[in-house]
Amino acid sequence: MVSSTQQNERIRKRKKTTAGKRNKRALRRIGTPAFPVHVAGYDKTAADAPKGA
Repeated sequence: MVSSTQQNERIRKRKKTTAGKRNKRALRRIGTPAFPVHVAGYDKTAADAPKGA
């Protein structure tokens, strides 16, 4: 038979993990807002500009 302390600790840990999963899932559902990749006035000759073919 398992002690009540050990049982309670396991239950608490399981609930904590589940709560974290739910939170992550909720945040993922919100998602990233749509935003322009290259804003107006972006320099195409900049160092981070994609190289054209």
